[in-house]
Amino acid sequence: MKAAYADPPYLGCGAKHYGDRHEAAAEYDTPEAHKRLIERLCDEFDTWALSLHEPSLRTILAMCPDDVRVAAWVKPFAAFKANVTRAWAWEPVIFRFSRPRTREQDTWRDFVSEPIAMRRGFPGAKPDGFCFWMFEGLNLTARWARRGRNGRRHMDRQNSLSWRRHEVSDAPEVRRVAWF
Repeated sequence: MKAAYADPPYLGCGAKHYGDRHEAAAEYDTPEAHKRLIERLCDEFDTWALSLHEPSLRTILAMCPDDVRVAAWVKPFAAFKANVTRAWAWEPVIFRFSRPRTREQDTWRDFVSEPIAMRRGFPGAKPDGFCFWMFEGLNLTARWARRGRNGRRHMDRQNSLSWRRHEVSDAPEVRRVAWF
């Protein structure tokens, strides 16, 4: 099974937040780039997840196949800004599932509450808890190991669940993940 997690520059935020980090970041300021990304995810992967921000949800969800589901990453801490009277403390994540969960597995919830990642050296980096929730949602099995700051490490969860992530950098718009 081929799985992917895509975390492209959010619609309208490419040049602003990532323009100095990647020459193609500004392409993601247009819906067409996101449409190509979704087509690629559907064509090349059995199961996938796609992060986006709430203002683009209506636009991007319309580009997805009918069998996707929307989940939420809720951030218990949100930065409050002067003259902004509402704090949007969640981000949608679109999932396309391929492998059903069994009754023996714990029920996966369509939301996770995790604080933002701090000091990761890259804007938009996701916290470990978010990553674990996302992989669990894609129903990837527990035999993979997750690499942390100190090399290989395991999350203490039911049966010491672990996963190993290998990012392939040949395409900046998709953080492809190879599983074995």
